[in-house]
Amino acid sequence: MSVPIEDYAVLSDCRTAALVSREGSIDWFCAPRFDSASVFAAILGENEQGAWHLRPEDTDAVASRRYDGDTFVLVTRWESATGVAEVHDFLPIDGGRVDIVRRIVGISGTVEFTTHLRIRFDYARAIPWVRQVGDAAAPALHAIAGPDALIVRGVALTPHGRAHRGRVSVASGETADLVATWNPSYLPTPAPLDVDAALERTRSWWTGFAASIDHDGPHRDEVVRSLLVLRALSHQDTGGIVAAVTTSLPEQIGGERNWDYRYVWLRDAALTLEALVAHGFLEVAEQWRSWLIRAIAGDPRQMQIMYGVAGERDLPERQLTSLPGYEGSAPVRVGNGAVNQYQADVVGEVMVSLEAARVAGVPDDPLAWALQRALLDGVEARIDEPDNGIWEVRGDPQRFTQSRAMMWAAFDRGVRAVRTYGQQGPVEKWEALRDRLRDEIDTHGVDAASGAFVQHYGSTEVDASLLLLPQVGFCEPDDPRMLATVARIEAELMPDGLVNRYRTQTGVDGLAGGEHPFIACTFWLVEQYARMGRVDDARALMDRACATANDLGLFSEEYDPTARRQIGNTPQALSHLAQVRAADAMGGHGGRAAHRT
Repeated sequence: MSVPIEDYAVLSDCRTAALVSREGSIDWFCAPRFDSASVFAAILGENEQGAWHLRPEDTDAVASRRYDGDTFVLVTRWESATGVAEVHDFLPIDGGRVDIVRRIVGISGTVEFTTHLRIRFDYARAIPWVRQVGDAAAPALHAIAGPDALIVRGVALTPHGRAHRGRVSVASGETADLVATWNPSYLPTPAPLDVDAALERTRSWWTGFAASIDHDGPHRDEVVRSLLVLRALSHQDTGGIVAAVTTSLPEQIGGERNWDYRYVWLRDAALTLEALVAHGFLEVAEQWRSWLIRAIAGDPRQMQIMYGVAGERDLPERQLTSLPGYEGSAPVRVGNGAVNQYQADVVGEVMVSLEAARVAGVPDDPLAWALQRALLDGVEARIDEPDNGIWEVRGDPQRFTQSRAMMWAAFDRGVRAVRTYGQQGPVEKWEALRDRLRDEIDTHGVDAASGAFVQHYGSTEVDASLLLLPQVGFCEPDDPRMLATVARIEAELMPDGLVNRYRTQTGVDGLAGGEHPFIACTFWLVEQYARMGRVDDARALMDRACATANDLGLFSEEYDPTARRQIGNTPQALSHLAQVRAADAMGGHGGRAAHRT
C-alpha cells in the first residue's frame, strides 16, 4: 500500500528535494534538480520503483520525528527494545554537489539498523550496473546507468535480488554516517563528504534564513515553517521557484487529475515572491526578477505561463508507464500540457508582485521595466481572447472573471508605476484599457440574481478564485458583490467546512471525476473573512485549515476531510503562501492592495 502523503517529510538543498516517510524510507528523489528524472520513485508505485529504507531491525520500534529547529534537518527518534537512536536526514546546503546524508546517532543502549537500497534511475526505467568500490574499512557501492551515477558510502551493502541490504549498529554516544552522492556518470566520483562540516553549514544556513523572517503576527510558528518551505522550493542557482517537488500525486485517488508540478509557474512564483518580500527577503526578489527577465525576454506574444527551473520553454507532457502511480492513480505524467495554454491572469500576477518589490525597496532595474511594458503590450494584444483561467481548465476557454480582473490589475500597476513611481509609458492608454475592463466586469462578471461575481461570463457559477479580487484592489473586501460571493462560496463550495475551487460537475474543466477541497482557497477565505471584519470566522477557519498540515507543518495541494488525509502534490507552494497571507491578514497587515492609489 502507498504511504499516506502526510507521512512524508521533505528535505531540500534548494536545488532538489527528497521525501522521507515516517518509517524511514526515501521514496522520492530527483537529481540534480527538482525537475530531473528520479533516482527513487516508490511514492509513485512500490519499492521496485526505487527507495532507500533505513530503520531499526526491531519491527516493533516506535518512531517520532521533528525538524531540528528552523531547518530541514529531519530528526527521527527510534525507541526499540534494545535502546534509543536517532536518524538525522538532510541534503547539505550549498556544497556544490548532490548528497543525501543519513546520520545515525546512538542515544541509549544499542540499536541495530537495517537498510534496503533499490536504485532506479530515470523514473525507474534504468536498472543500474552496480559494483563494490570500497573496502572493509570504508565500504562503498557504486551504481551507474546512462548519465547518472550514485555512490553510497558508510555501510557494507550486499546483493539481494536487484536490491542491496546492509546492517549498522550504534551504541550510546556513537554515530554512523550513510551518504549517497549523485554525480554525472561521465565525471570522476566525488570525494567522501565531510558530514560534520556539511551538517553545521546546513543548520546555520537554514537558521540564518529563519532568523531574518519579519513576522510579529498570529501563527508565527506556522508562518516561519511556510516561509522556509517557500525558500526550499526556490532554486539556489537560477532563482526559479517550483510549485511543488512532486509529480502526479493525485487530486482524486484513482483519477486522472495527476499533474507534474516541478516547474516554475509565473503565477505561483510571483505570489511566492510577494510573500517573501512582505517578510523582508528582498534579495530573493531581485534573484527571481532576474530569472523572470531571462525566461520571458523577447516577444511578449511568446510568453508562457510556466517554464523549467532555469527558464526552459520545452515542457511537453507525456505519460510514464514505468511508474504505476500513487495508489494506482494513473497516468503518471512528466511535463505539463498547460505550458501551451493562454492564462490571462498571469501578467497581472507578475505586475502586482513586481510592484510589491518596488514598494518594499527593491531597486528598479531598467530591463525589468522594459519587460513590464512589453508584457502590457501582450495583454493589450490579447485583451478580447477567452482563456484557460487560473485553474488551467482543459475544457473550452472562457472569459473567466478572475482572469479579467487580473488583466485590470496589470494595467492598474502599469498606471501606478508611471503616476506614482515616475516610470515612462503610455499611461493614458493603460488607464483607458483598465477602465474598459472594469466596466466589462461590472456588466458581465456579476450574477443579476444573487449579486455575486461569477466564474466566467455567461455563467451563474461561483469560483473560489473570485476571493482574489479584493486582494489586488479590484474591489473592497466589504463590497456588496464580494459579500454575496462569499455567501455563495459558503453555500456551494464548502460541503465539508473547507473550500473547493469550483463545482467540477459542471464540466467546465473538461476532465472526468472530481477533487477535494483546495487548501489555498481555504486560506483565501480566511483572508477575506479577516479583511471584511468576520474575525471569529477567520480564526475558526484558520485553525481548521492549519489542521490540514502534517505533523511537520507541510501542506499538500488538497485535503480529503472524509478520509482525513492529504491529497495532491506536496509540499505545495500555493498552499503555504496562502497560509502566510492569511496570517498576515489576521494580524492586520495591509495585503496586496495596501498601496492602492
